[in-house]
Amino acid sequence: MSKTSPGGEKLIAPNKNAHRLYELLERLEAGLALTGSEVKSLRAGKVSFKDGYVKFVGGEAWLIGVHIAEYENAGYSGHEPERQRKLLLHAAEIAHLRTKVEQKGLTVVPVRMYFKNGRIKIEIALARGKKVHDRRDDLKARDIDRETARELARA
Repeated sequence: MSKTSPGGEKLIAPNKNAHRLYELLERLEAGLALTGSEVKSLRAGKVSFKDGYVKFVGGEAWLIGVHIAEYENAGYSGHEPERQRKLLLHAAEIAHLRTKVEQKGLTVVPVRMYFKNGRIKIEIALARGKKVHDRRDDLKARDIDRETARELARA
């Protein structure tokens, strides 16, 4: 499941719904505060972004709703799959994102999770929710692109 990119990053999992449901405006890389069993589970690629988002509490950013499956061989020191995980960001980055979310009604969603130099990183994005007609327009554009590619391949 995981692939290595030219930049030395090894993809753990992408959030496929992020591009479909949101218009991604601004992207950031953040670290994650994890336990050992979570890291082992992520090495096996067992993560789901289903309802993931970022919440700001105090001066900290927390990743909510991301499911990291329990590691089978963890023994007594396992982890809770749906627990809140602290994002490791600079205070200025947290303040910037928090003001955008509070003022403009935007949200922060996880886009992908990957290994970078042996550390687990998560790419988060400031996002605006797409309306239903926007999603339909995206589907129409994709269908048109697919049809033109077929026609060019035949010619």
